[in-house]
Amino acid sequence: MGSGNLTSPVEDFTAVAPFEIRAGAEQRVPFVFNSPHSGRHYPDRFLAMTKLDRSSIRRSEDCYVDELFGAAIMLGAPMLAANFPRAYLDVNREPWELDPRMFIEPVPPYCNIRSARVAGGLGTVPRLVGEGLDIYAARLPIAEAFQRIELIYKPYHEALKRLIAGTHARFGYAVLIDCHSMPASVRTSDQGMRPDFIIGDRFGTSASAMLTQEAISLLSSMGYSVAYNKPYAGGFITEHYGRPVRNLHALQIEVNRGLYMNERTFQKSVGFDPLAQDLARFAADLMAVPDHHFLDLPEAAE
Repeated sequence: MGSGNLTSPVEDFTAVAPFEIRAGAEQRVPFVFNSPHSGRHYPDRFLAMTKLDRSSIRRSEDCYVDELFGAAIMLGAPMLAANFPRAYLDVNREPWELDPRMFIEPVPPYCNIRSARVAGGLGTVPRLVGEGLDIYAARLPIAEAFQRIELIYKPYHEALKRLIAGTHARFGYAVLIDCHSMPASVRTSDQGMRPDFIIGDRFGTSASAMLTQEAISLLSSMGYSVAYNKPYAGGFITEHYGRPVRNLHALQIEVNRGLYMNERTFQKSVGFDPLAQDLARFAADLMAVPDHHFLDLPEAAE
């Protein structure tokens, strides 16, 4: 369908909130979990804009990742979870990574139009899903992108910022676990290994090296194959919020979808529950490691 008679993004999340914070009565640990790509509420207005069917549009969705890591909430950590789909808006990007080929009007000069993510069709408002499938049947008004960013992207990051800042203030440090999934076809460059997990810390810049190593060791001890920063080192969220010198640590965890779902039907497989149980144990064990073992805490604040 064309975009000439479209209404506003304001209408897209009236029945369902665009995102939610899931938490117990009290935060008991200095961890925050984030699931920015598992949203599965596809607004009718958005579906009318896309040339894809209801199955194809889900190709970029990190299906059920919020559920896989759900035990973190019972362990005392809050989770910020998107309900909006990644194909609609990607909050793991800079706020203005926009592809000028997508819009009727010129994009403002402050937009980052030359990032590798924009070139790959995966900007803040994505152009593609899955293996290069175009989302839209026609160019969009630039106001469409602006409103999604103002109404959803910015409030999402404000909520995440508040969770991290509150955790830091209460515990003296904060650990953000950014939860994602990857296609089963993903291979590393190291002899074509198909990893079960990829731990990303922006090449050592977003988290304490000891925290990263603990995460890798815990998953490896459960029998999983774990890659480090290849081919995913972490996106905007990991890079933006990870500041180890300020006791703010961010790790990205990618889970192989082949472990827990059928990628063609989007149905959970028999592996889902065992994996969720392992991730509950992983989260509990990571939370139980004494802070001085894996956090680069300064001796005294200046």
